[in-house]
Amino acid sequence: MNFQSYKEFWPFYLSQHSKPATRRWHFAGTSFVFVFFILSIVFLNFWFLLLAPVTAYSIAWISHFFIEGNKPATFGHPLWSLRADFRMYRLMLFGQLGKELNKQNALYEKGKENPHDTPAFRS
Repeated sequence: MNFQSYKEFWPFYLSQHSKPATRRWHFAGTSFVFVFFILSIVFLNFWFLLLAPVTAYSIAWISHFFIEGNKPATFGHPLWSLRADFRMYRLMLFGQLGKELNKQNALYEKGKENPHDTPAFRS
């Protein structure tokens, strides 16, 4: 799919993470990014930084293939996917993802902001 902006991509990204289990696995994977970053500083061993994306993407992609049943959005839109992953992580961390999913569902139901016929989201 072609997107003209990140704003247009965001609802699609959420739709590709419609199952709560997929989002939880992504949260775990993204948490490892921070763990490896801290470990690299504590041990002054920057090889840990190489483990961060390998671990995070492995966990996330496994969740797409075996839980969500789709192809990771990162394959077609790597930078926007990375940005969206950290946004989803932040929303989950602060308990705001449900509110965002409800907002996107409402927009979808109205037929606004969703030119790609993205399915509804589950909170």
